Amino acid sequence: MDLTKVRNIGISAHIDSGKTTLSERILFYAGRIHKIEDVRGGGDGATMDHMELEKERGITITSAATSLEWEGHKINLIDTPGHVDFTVEVERSLRVLDGAILVLCSVGGVQSQSMTVDRQMKRYHVPRMAFINKMDRTGANPTSVVSQVRAKLGADAVLMQIPIGLEEDFKGVVDLITMKAFFFDGEHGEKVREEEIPDNLKEDATTARQEMLEALSMYSDDLMEKLLGEEEIAESLIHEVTRHAVIEQEFTPVFLGSAFKNKGVQPLLKAINRYLPSPLEIENKGTSMKGEDEVMILESDASKPFVGMAFKIVDDEYGQLTYTRVYQGTVKKGEQYYNQRTGRKERFSRIVRMHSDKREEVDEALAGDIIAIMGIDCASGDTYCSEPKYCTLENIFIAEPVIKMSINPLSRDNADKLSKGLQRFRKEDPTFQVFTDDETGETLIAGMGELHLEVYVERIKREYGVEVEVGAPKVSYRESGNVAYEFDHKRKKQTGGSGQYGHIKGVMSPMTNEDREEMEKEDELLFVDKVTGGRIPKNFIPAIEKGFRQMLAKGPVAGYPVVGIKIVLEDGTYHDVDSSDMAFMLTAQECFRQNFSRMKPVLLEPIMLMEIECPDEFQGSVVGQIASKRGIIASTDTQNGLTKIIADVPLAETFGYSTDLRSLTQGQGSFSMELHKYAPVPSSIQAEIVEERKAELQLA
Repeated sequence: MDLTKVRNIGISAHIDSGKTTLSERILFYAGRIHKIEDVRGGGDGATMDHMELEKERGITITSAATSLEWEGHKINLIDTPGHVDFTVEVERSLRVLDGAILVLCSVGGVQSQSMTVDRQMKRYHVPRMAFINKMDRTGANPTSVVSQVRAKLGADAVLMQIPIGLEEDFKGVVDLITMKAFFFDGEHGEKVREEEIPDNLKEDATTARQEMLEALSMYSDDLMEKLLGEEEIAESLIHEVTRHAVIEQEFTPVFLGSAFKNKGVQPLLKAINRYLPSPLEIENKGTSMKGEDEVMILESDASKPFVGMAFKIVDDEYGQLTYTRVYQGTVKKGEQYYNQRTGRKERFSRIVRMHSDKREEVDEALAGDIIAIMGIDCASGDTYCSEPKYCTLENIFIAEPVIKMSINPLSRDNADKLSKGLQRFRKEDPTFQVFTDDETGETLIAGMGELHLEVYVERIKREYGVEVEVGAPKVSYRESGNVAYEFDHKRKKQTGGSGQYGHIKGVMSPMTNEDREEMEKEDELLFVDKVTGGRIPKNFIPAIEKGFRQMLAKGPVAGYPVVGIKIVLEDGTYHDVDSSDMAFMLTAQECFRQNFSRMKPVLLEPIMLMEIECPDEFQGSVVGQIASKRGIIASTDTQNGLTKIIADVPLAETFGYSTDLRSLTQGQGSFSMELHKYAPVPSSIQAEIVEERKAELQLA
């Protein structure tokens, strides 16, 4: 396998931008499938949406992987969901990919989920191209979309094509590099016809080409010199500069098309091969387990020791299927490899290449490949190597769940089946959590949103045949301090024999934004040790931090987790005999228990960033209802009779909102939302929540 001709790419976008439709066309043109199916409607449903639920709802729930060939290049393709509820699928796909296509709607432009996907691509340093889809839609405006990408995503986005006609007149594209027009003939647009640029577009194409070259000249002195000297610029130089700028994640080339109308997909495939990197051009780093946290550069070399990452797990009737990206070396069927987290040695009895839910057996896979392994037992994010204690890879970012509900089987006989299903889903999806409420004894499930939990409840019914009843959704509130408090706490216990002595002084305060930025990962507590002169021996400091951390699980206001606290330990004293780790840990716990209420604690609630689209005649009533739900409108924008409203709305007020919006807009409104921040609950509502919580705990 020639690694220079391998591309590992993902397709990501906002809901309903046409990711799965685009994947379907790519598979068709590459000869991987022989009949195009639609995401919605009759037939078998799109290839990449293989779950029954996905076909029924017309949405993607799990990311699906496949591989195909196009013009001598092998492309491993992952189609990801658009709904924020399934965001972990996007996270783990981008974690292992070398390049991505950001799909944007020609009318909707950059939407809330496009911004989330953009953040994820930047987090994992994934080079990307943009594809403006749905060019046949009324109100299509590629120029506006490009300016939104530049303004909202901070990307240097430039059109590499201009459209031939817009909306229902969209016929094809003009390539600004070759200065040729491309039309897509045949029943499914499979015949690409190259023509001269239509006369009415020649001037526009020349202007757009000049803009493209000026943008690219910022990345190449050679190109800039030729441009200033008004010399002829070779196509090969444009391709080379574009490729380099994309791989450096500085430039985002933008392509146009309509996947549903079979236009513009083949030039996009050409661009994937031309501009997105091969595994050899991406620097992947691991942490060596031999040295002291030493950074290790992994090479896409088949002869080196094997290093792979298990990025996704699926349990089905045949056992566990573990999707794995091979970063270095070769993985062979029947060989044994070490899980770097557990130290366990496991045999890879079967290696398969995935095509959506179909599998094809292979004997080995080389560096740069994405495959699935059957029958091994591991967790999502585990690293496998051919040597024990060799290296670990940076893990996948997992967002905290924001909503929970109780779930119980209608018949007691099904309790085991329910438990088995919940444990399986929890293993597959790290954002789906299952736990037992200590007070009520109920089984609770927690996730990223109503749709997320709804889908899992439906899967329990279908895949395990268990009828369940679910409680009303509950919000995951948090507690935090409001003012700083200086503490001076001493614990002195003498009970015969060695006693317990601990004395700590310092300040408890709410975290500032600067504190949060300093922290490498989201954390509920920032602990700062400022003790000098050995007033408290260094070996007791971790016990003090541990004591404070253990108190964060339940706050004093209503028993919710405590977040956003900064504790600065400044001074204290110890006793040669009576001080110990345990004594200082208990001192910290006592100190927190007695003094947290002096920080005037408040309840925090999740605030969702909601994006609503509706015909402009309904704008007034939609905005009015948002205000009644304690929402704050951030912006409204009307284009072509369609209004886009962006608002911050408390999660507690959003349950059942889809029904409200449908009835307000005669079924024409749609919305999406994602977690934006946690903010204090108004005092009148806080009192209600505390009362409800007390009643819950008493009932238990």
